Amino acid sequence: MRMGEGVEWGLHCCVTLGWLDDQAPVSIRRLAAWFDLPQEYLKKRLQPLARAGILTSSPGVRGGWSLARPPERITVIEVVTAVEGPLEAFRCTEIRKRGVSGRDAGPEFDRPCGISSLMRQAELAWRRELAGRTIADLMERAPAGAARTRRNYGRMID
Repeated sequence: MRMGEGVEWGLHCCVTLGWLDDQAPVSIRRLAAWFDLPQEYLKKRLQPLARAGILTSSPGVRGGWSLARPPERITVIEVVTAVEGPLEAFRCTEIRKRGVSGRDAGPEFDRPCGISSLMRQAELAWRRELAGRTIADLMERAPAGAARTRRNYGRMID
């Protein structure tokens, strides 16, 4: 399974916004500068999170981004799904039923194939794991040096 960079960007931004809750809303300019990301591209990456009710944005000079809910109520799978969409990671096209393999197929093809079943079980386990983790968990498990976000973010010059 391969996820796009938007998942990483979204999760890091959610964690950062959780740490900076007392400074919210955080401008897109400052958030992009913090991670050295293109401002407009980051904004496009955060918009699906706002549509999913994970982030809120406010317009204007004092506007910016903030978490829409407390970090303990935002799961990692919500961020992944908002960015990547709800599609399944594995799509079985039933090639076993094509060509010579599928000729004169009997009832053995009535059930899902073992490959498809295994891939779906693995994806379900992965989704359950991410559903059981929150932004608050990521904040808590961050390395000790990550506390620099709170310390240094306020020193940034717009």
